[in-house]
Amino acid sequence: MPDLAMFISRYAISVLLVSCTSCHLLAAEICGVTVTPHVLADSMMYRKPRDQDLAAKVQLFVKGSASPRLWDGKSPSEHLASGDWAWHDLGTAVQGTEDSLSVWTWNGKTSRWGIGNTCEVEGVGLSKTSISIDAPKKWVSAITFLADEAESKPRQMIAHIVNSSDGSLKIASVRLWLPRSGATWQTLYAQEARVVDVQIPPRDRGVVNLSFKEPLPLIYAALELSTDSGSLWAHLRIKSEQFDISGGWIGDHLKEEPYLKLLSRLHVNCGQIQNVAGYTDNEELYQRYPMKLFNRMWPLDTWDREKWLPKIHAVEFLGEPQYGGGRPVAPQEVFDKLLPYRTSRLATSVTNSEERIWRFYAGLSDYPHYDAYRVVAPAADSWRAYNRWGGQRITWGAPLETIGDMCRSLRELSRPMPVAYWSQGPHDGWGSGFGLSARQRRSPTPDELRAQAMHALSTRITSLYWFNLSLKSLLKFPDTWDPIMRIGREIQMLSPFYLSGDAFQFERTRSESGQLDWDCASIVSEECAILFANDIAYEPDSRDNTFRFGQPRDFSYRYPLPHWLREPTDVFRVDADGIHAVEWSPDSNGVFIKHQFSRDAIFVATKLPSLRTSIEARRQAAIAKENSLQVDVEVLKLLIRN
Repeated sequence: MPDLAMFISRYAISVLLVSCTSCHLLAAEICGVTVTPHVLADSMMYRKPRDQDLAAKVQLFVKGSASPRLWDGKSPSEHLASGDWAWHDLGTAVQGTEDSLSVWTWNGKTSRWGIGNTCEVEGVGLSKTSISIDAPKKWVSAITFLADEAESKPRQMIAHIVNSSDGSLKIASVRLWLPRSGATWQTLYAQEARVVDVQIPPRDRGVVNLSFKEPLPLIYAALELSTDSGSLWAHLRIKSEQFDISGGWIGDHLKEEPYLKLLSRLHVNCGQIQNVAGYTDNEELYQRYPMKLFNRMWPLDTWDREKWLPKIHAVEFLGEPQYGGGRPVAPQEVFDKLLPYRTSRLATSVTNSEERIWRFYAGLSDYPHYDAYRVVAPAADSWRAYNRWGGQRITWGAPLETIGDMCRSLRELSRPMPVAYWSQGPHDGWGSGFGLSARQRRSPTPDELRAQAMHALSTRITSLYWFNLSLKSLLKFPDTWDPIMRIGREIQMLSPFYLSGDAFQFERTRSESGQLDWDCASIVSEECAILFANDIAYEPDSRDNTFRFGQPRDFSYRYPLPHWLREPTDVFRVDADGIHAVEWSPDSNGVFIKHQFSRDAIFVATKLPSLRTSIEARRQAAIAKENSLQVDVEVLKLLIRN
């Protein structure tokens, strides 16, 4: 009997241990789901009908020790092989610990993984859980990290939250989840919760603005916002946001001071460069005319250093993966190529090329951007297919306002991360191919150049890249210098609000006769609203096949405003020439503006009496910089001849 009692006792202990072990293995839980629905820009036209099968990018926030295993009974690799998914990061997931947070991401490719569906998720340490892929009614729309000018690491975070529901939303606390020292980028741990009191009315939005005593690490983080209707989650890399203006193909003459003066006069502070002999290794010249680097930045141990961090815009080396030089680079392959940078402090970027399919690449990089040009340039869309001007079809250009449509598409696919845009500048090199022989000028006119940039800026991009600013191209089209400089000056004037703000509203209006009239858009921050009006009543001119804008005409529009900016006390127009009066009046939901102009206008609505002064001070600083950089055209021409 003693032996039997001992056996029973040992058996009971074993059962208890197995039971406790099982409880430990299944202790993880999915505490949050973030769904980013795929979108398409309906205005875009293509040679073949595009696939309307829309999926979504989904992120699961998993607390506890767990690793991913099956989705609807299939492994992530099986979903990738079948074409149901575009990419995932589940192959890099680690087990984590009891008090850690992991973020599991997949990007669907078919409507089976789109809005309105559910899936069963299983993991090691995670019991089978049903996940609903629902369109969000509350979400974190934008997150920006800001640093002091002398620091590379940010001490401020600004988050914009959208509440599209019929009820109010209260945010009570905010918590960052960060890796521990020496931990992997996939494993995050809770930081101290910060108490906030942000009330967001129904169908409105709010802002959370936090400052930190210690600088934040340049690494991946999760953001948890505790609200009265559950937690909202987001996941992104912490990067110090600055509005950079970049130039393509600038490397050939950077060691020449006259060329550097010209670029600086145009407010260009960045280029697709890495090592440029005679420039980046010339400390005195580089300090006088600093250009941020925008390239592969490899090997990492050379560039991921305190010395270089403030001087690096982003990592970009994949070209245009949606084209891939004839063989598109699959989204999962792009993820794998960027994977080594996830352990670094360098933000990555991918050049998107084709709105028709770039939803499959959503979420792959930290700072996505795209390039698309609307006159005399190769393009993914079919320009002849646009029935834009009363049945007149053209091959040398496409609707300028589709730049804004594509920007909004990329922004919505990438939220809450910032996005940027390659804008069309002067380019010496495009010939008469691509069906463009009907037009003699092989670059945009000043008006066409400005219109494309303004449509992009109105969507809240946070950097602008010009293609291209090679010395040869600039000298061939000197009439583009002034519009590039003026746009750069206006960016300097408004950059704090581009960075701290978020896109708020957009409407494409028509005249009483049904013709396209204005694109009206807004960017809102805590301080003000930037209100854009872009003229879309332009016409193709058959005399030289360029787009022509008409004479100034009457404009009137009622701009909605978020709750904290309603009843503004000051509304004015800004441009490179200064601050101008406009006719305006407040109403219950926003501000009504009347003005007369052509091409474009930027208005500012605010309750801060000091805003005019600060904007004008930045304008004067930009002008002073321009005036200090006098350019000798004959010297520049000599550089080309030599």
